[in-house]
Amino acid sequence: MFQENQTTVTEFLLLGFPSLKTFNVALFILFLVIYIMTLGGNLLIIILVSNSQSLKSPMYIFLCHLSLSDMLLTTNIAPNMLYVVLNGGGTIHVTGCITQFYFYGISTAVETLLLTVMSLDRYLAICNPLRYTSIMDFRLSLHLVTGTWLIAFLLMIFIVIPMCQLQFCGPHIIDHYFCDYDPLLELSCSDTSIVKLGDFVIDIPVILFPFVFITFTYVSISLTILRIPSTTGKQKAFSTCSSHLALVGTFYGTIIAIYMAPYGGQSFNVNKVLSLLYTVGTPLFNPVIYSLRNQEIKLALRKCLYIRRSSSIKIKLNRENNI
Repeated sequence: MFQENQTTVTEFLLLGFPSLKTFNVALFILFLVIYIMTLGGNLLIIILVSNSQSLKSPMYIFLCHLSLSDMLLTTNIAPNMLYVVLNGGGTIHVTGCITQFYFYGISTAVETLLLTVMSLDRYLAICNPLRYTSIMDFRLSLHLVTGTWLIAFLLMIFIVIPMCQLQFCGPHIIDHYFCDYDPLLELSCSDTSIVKLGDFVIDIPVILFPFVFITFTYVSISLTILRIPSTTGKQKAFSTCSSHLALVGTFYGTIIAIYMAPYGGQSFNVNKVLSLLYTVGTPLFNPVIYSLRNQEIKLALRKCLYIRRSSSIKIKLNRENNI
């Protein structure tokens, strides 16, 4: 009798940032600027890696796909978030909500796995430099990148399929700016134990194993660098992995803060701020970190700008000569 009186929810209401309604326009402009800068920065990385011969090494191939993952993450969340912020809230269909979470999970999984692969690349380059080129060749790099995306897509299916079986009977309000895992499950009137079990199992290969592996590789890298006799050699070896280490610190710092801390003890506002650091901040930080800390990226950018400027001057001179 109780089941018959329940109404199935087909849409959710995303509240966004209700406590900041008076700043909706300012927040919209801020997030829009960040979104444009994120797309521009990551697209620039992809263009530079694709067109520069000096950036054809495995590390930059992995970086290119990391930028693709960041673009997927921000494009999956930012456009709808901008609508929600500007209008003080917005509705999203249950199917659309689960789809958004699916691609959010894929981008998160791809990022953790790519950071793991990049740590392996740095480990081989510093701890086993004589065999680096024979081990980490283009074929292995391609297999690692393909495997990363394939594993991410397949693993997330194990969470999304049981999530699609859940029933939502009300309330239909999500006090968030996107369809995150915990707020979504809290609205379900079905048994969510299978979904939670799937999430727990997937966290092992997606978060725990990469974290342990990256920690192990950087301990080995640090010990190897400390054994280098010259100070210049130590600085050069550390500079080759400092950008990646900064990415790892930024990514895992926000992930641990969001998901490892007790969810029930956090206010929704704190959880939103932490989520913003990951969904909005991290995709912007990645190209900025590599642009500021990586000399090869800077050099490739200067060459690209120089070639473009030279081409513009030649075209201008040809036009003047024709006249």
